[in-house]
Amino acid sequence: GVIDHGRTAIYKAGESGNASALDAHTLFEIGSVSKTFTATILASMVLDGSVKLDDPVAKYLPATVHVPSRNGKQITLLDLATQHSGLPRLPSNMDFADPNDPYADYTLADMYKFLNTYSLARDPGQSFEYSNLGVGLLGDALAARAGVTYSILLQKRVLAPLGMTDTGIALSANQRSRFAVGHDVDGRPVKSWTFQALAPAGAIRSTVADMLKY
Repeated sequence: GVIDHGRTAIYKAGESGNASALDAHTLFEIGSVSKTFTATILASMVLDGSVKLDDPVAKYLPATVHVPSRNGKQITLLDLATQHSGLPRLPSNMDFADPNDPYADYTLADMYKFLNTYSLARDPGQSFEYSNLGVGLLGDALAARAGVTYSILLQKRVLAPLGMTDTGIALSANQRSRFAVGHDVDGRPVKSWTFQALAPAGAIRSTVADMLKY
């Protein structure tokens, strides 16, 4: 999908892998592009005063959760959004019970347990390190602040305002019929991934038509 001076064009090649033809309304897993939606939610909530960029993420988590800090510096919402939190790419307590669906079993309770035991190797804000965990934590904290699930928050803050009616995490029967089949490095069909706590980092599905709106 291409936007050029206000005009859009869509190009395609290949097949969807399902009964529907590959077109602008074929749904794909957009993977880590989901992180930009979580950052957009943050921007929206900052603009209306719901949160501040320099708020410690701990402010929006249960009191029983101990978010690691270092040298008196706490992890802020901005640190999480810009990948400067000091948290690792993935938490060490993921069990990868299903290697073909590695995020499926990782819950909020698991994330909180990891945070309670993790020690930062450097100060928050000091340097960049890409973190699925960090953006998952950001989205979950924003959802907690809003008092809704991440999926509902995504719908309210991004999808509905932009008219993205074919984008989301859970798919309808009609959307599932248009969901492209993914493949591994050897070209073999694989099942799609599912998420719990780390959904804000990679769970969104969308179409070219909707992504052009985004």
